[in-house]
Amino acid sequence: MGTQAADEKITMAIRNKFLKDDAVKSLDVSTYCYNGHVYLVGEYKTKNQKNRILKHAREVEGVLSVTDHFLPKKKKDPCGTKENLKLVAGVKAKLIKDKGIRSPNIEAKALQCHIILLGLVSSQGEISKAVAHAKGVEGVRGVTSYLKVMQ
Repeated sequence: MGTQAADEKITMAIRNKFLKDDAVKSLDVSTYCYNGHVYLVGEYKTKNQKNRILKHAREVEGVLSVTDHFLPKKKKDPCGTKENLKLVAGVKAKLIKDKGIRSPNIEAKALQCHIILLGLVSSQGEISKAVAHAKGVEGVRGVTSYLKVMQ
């Protein structure tokens, strides 16, 4: 519980910094923290915004590392919010149906129809299954896994 509380404190501190920065507060950036390791997932409009986001995250006490998965915002991408939400729902449904996966430990995020998987699982087999499920959802352009095996 102590680790989870510390991770939540880090996550909230990073989000708070984003809200105070006019250059980044309007961006869609999701923040995840597992054992002090921060993952930032989202879209940016300018390189300056991306750099500011990373700087804010690295400044927070307790952050051991920062991994980013950012894509430049596209103006006319046919994969918008509605499509991304549908894909995440499809991935979550497949994960929930698989009794060999502890699905509550896996976060799924979609950016431009690419699925990003994050979280802590109990085995490499769970990671392989989760990735396969995500790839099996119609409309998914690609899958990136930041899933880690708990130690």
